[in-house]
Amino acid sequence: MTLPQHDSRALRNALGRFATGVCVVTAIDPDGHPIGLTVNSFSAVSLDPALVLWCLDNSSHNLAAFSKASHHAINILADSQHDISNRFATWPADRFVGLAWHAGLGGAPVLPGCCATFEVANETAQVAGDHTIYIGRIERFGERVDLAPLLFHAGAYAALAPADDD
Repeated sequence: MTLPQHDSRALRNALGRFATGVCVVTAIDPDGHPIGLTVNSFSAVSLDPALVLWCLDNSSHNLAAFSKASHHAINILADSQHDISNRFATWPADRFVGLAWHAGLGGAPVLPGCCATFEVANETAQVAGDHTIYIGRIERFGERVDLAPLLFHAGAYAALAPADDD
């Protein structure tokens, strides 16, 4: 076995064996501008109270803005939204130019055409290693059961296999 402290690329590859959904987390910065980024580090924490988490690299230029935002939106991307995922994974760029969205709670941008969206009040942030874990309280959410999610596995986009009707 490879020891992770000696080979971070091997550790990243091994972690990539876990298939995840892809989401875009958005907020409004202190100057009133929309910000957002693609993440796959999203997870449910609790149903009562309704809490979710996501993680942000401590070297991100958006770290201070997300820490100061009252709310953020977690937009779970549909399998047809590769372009949105790529747009929000690219920096530097104005990710919102020409993009349709509407202001959710606290002004956080909610993107159309997503499988699900969670509008979340920031509860707490905890530094853990080279990332900050944001835990938020769900205040409003919606879903589209007719859409399949965009998945990420082993460094590439993936899709769900059709259900076996046997």
